[in-house]
Amino acid sequence: MSRHPELLIPASSLEVLKTAVIFGADAVYIGGEAYGLRAKAKNFSMEEMEEGIRFAHGQGVKVYVTANILAHNRDLEGAKIYFDELKRIAPDALIISDPGLFLTAKEVCPEIDIHISTQANNVNYKTFQFWQKAGAVRVVTGRELSLEEIRQIREQVSDTLEIETFVHGAMCISYSGRCLLSNYLTGRDANQGACTHPCRWKYAVMEETRPGEYMPVYENERGTYIFNSKDLCMIEHIPDLIAAGVDSLKVEGRMKTALYVATVARTYRKALDDLAKSREQYERNMPWYLEQIAACTYRRFTTGFFYGKPDEQAQIYDSNTYVKDYTYLGMVKETDMDGRCLIEQRNKFTVGETLEIMKPDGRDVDVKVKSIQDAATGSFQDSAPHARQLLLVALEQIPEKMDILRRKES
Repeated sequence: MSRHPELLIPASSLEVLKTAVIFGADAVYIGGEAYGLRAKAKNFSMEEMEEGIRFAHGQGVKVYVTANILAHNRDLEGAKIYFDELKRIAPDALIISDPGLFLTAKEVCPEIDIHISTQANNVNYKTFQFWQKAGAVRVVTGRELSLEEIRQIREQVSDTLEIETFVHGAMCISYSGRCLLSNYLTGRDANQGACTHPCRWKYAVMEETRPGEYMPVYENERGTYIFNSKDLCMIEHIPDLIAAGVDSLKVEGRMKTALYVATVARTYRKALDDLAKSREQYERNMPWYLEQIAACTYRRFTTGFFYGKPDEQAQIYDSNTYVKDYTYLGMVKETDMDGRCLIEQRNKFTVGETLEIMKPDGRDVDVKVKSIQDAATGSFQDSAPHARQLLLVALEQIPEKMDILRRKES
């Protein structure tokens, strides 16, 4: 079946939600202050969720709220209260993995659709059939599935059941994210939203009869990062995802910046729109997609399990850091009559420096900074070294509201 899939983008805050909406998302997924698996993300208060849903719906974009922890008994009463609050602000769906929370949501807010999280380990068609019979409208595939397995699932389930699949972002070394490393090493439970990402740490091997003698697993003077997966990227393979029957293309990253979200959303949006016009246009613009997607932070790319089980080439052995080509400086909140733009500064920049205005339509405009003023006092300054400072910035060209300012790093 030919599908025009949804582009589903993560948001860590109200600002990032608005960025995702403006830069091309069909839907955004967010977490509240409880019951989601990203406790270290900024996350949303109920008031911010309400504002975000109102903003997104005004642009024709859906909002899904994660409640995908593996719940203990102590979590259930609070979940009832939480779902009752969500009922009032009416997100388009809840993302749930735990059957107990699923039943609770069905009891408290049956009018809100339920999507089954990848945390539920959905890797066979009987599981998809089970969740559809229980009342779910969408199931997110486990990341361990190949495209062929997804195609087989699509053939075995009703067309009314939507299939969502991660197509971009960080990969977990454990089975659909069910990992005990963080709990064991730091006492922080990944399945309760508190993962410390020990899969990104440096490791060595020690032989039993030679205590204290550490042997690198992979020969490199910096050690080894044997659990550290490359990031997933399927921008070159969207036709294969559609052919397999995927309804929603999901980007990982509820702890990412507005710049990351804008870059990924804009790139996949253009790729999907080009493909909808013709396969030729999509393939012709592939160099632009690849250039753009490499402009945000990433750990080098892999296609994960989609074309078979990953081999040693899917791991990174010499570093746990991101490749970073651009620095996020701020989003344009307003422009005034004098052509200045109001931003909340995120990283340092100076007068005379060349920046880039990143626009939702795909254009990037180089501009020089003419002046910087403190928005509260009106006083001029040569540089902007203080994060979160509200600034009035005059540029060679006037940007539009919601444009992003960034700097290319050498």
